[in-house]
Amino acid sequence: MNKEEELLRKKSPVSIRNKKASFEYFFVDTYTAGIVLTGTEIKSIRLGKASLVDSFCYIHNGEIWVKGMNISPYFFGSYNNHEAKRDRKLLLNKREIHKLQEATKQVGFTIVPILVFIDDHGRAKMDIALAKGKKEFDKRQTMKEKEDRREMDRAMKHY
Repeated sequence: MNKEEELLRKKSPVSIRNKKASFEYFFVDTYTAGIVLTGTEIKSIRLGKASLVDSFCYIHNGEIWVKGMNISPYFFGSYNNHEAKRDRKLLLNKREIHKLQEATKQVGFTIVPILVFIDDHGRAKMDIALAKGKKEFDKRQTMKEKEDRREMDRAMKHY
């Protein structure tokens, strides 16, 4: 077993979250989609070298794409390493894509990636959500609830 395989085995349970999304949006409906990747992209994801910050999904010609997802170039990659911020195709049923397309036509709705993970079969999957943007007072309320939960946890820790 070489160094490359050792690194992949150590970091196998991958879970890359978009923490900002839950603060910015209310999630109406969630879907799990496959991602079309190249060889070096899946290796980088297995090492946890990806980010969903400022990424979003859009529908074009009946296909759903994720834009702005950053997958760092693979360290052991050669001249055919991948581009870090290219658009990547997501795999969903036509029914689900049509449902999302109809929902995003309404004002205030968008599709945001929430989580990238590796399933039991070793394939990269992405959880996406149909989301509605939060207003400023909703964000303040979310921060207050989070702070209250943290204080309760601290108080319970001392007993």
